[in-house]
Amino acid sequence: MNCRLGCGACCIAPSISTPIPGMPNGKPAGVRCTQLDKENLCLLFGNPSRPAVCEDFQAEIGICGTSNEKALINITALEQATA
Repeated sequence: MNCRLGCGACCIAPSISTPIPGMPNGKPAGVRCTQLDKENLCLLFGNPSRPAVCEDFQAEIGICGTSNEKALINITALEQATA
C-alpha cells in the first residue's frame, strides 16, 4: 500500500522519541509534528534530517485502514496499547 497523500495520521498519533527539526525532544503522542504542513505533507520527506522512525514507516491496510480517519484511530490505538 502507498501512503495516502494528505493523511498525516502517522505524523500526529504516535509519539516519536528522537529529535525532529523544531521538536528537539521528540514529539508526544497526539501532537501534530511541526514538520507537517497545512496539506498534511511532511516537509522533511527525502531530507536526511527526517527521523529514521518516520523514514522506516510503511503504510499497511491493517494500520492505515481505508481512510485518513481510520488511520488516525488505528495508530492512536496502537500508541495507547504500547505506551
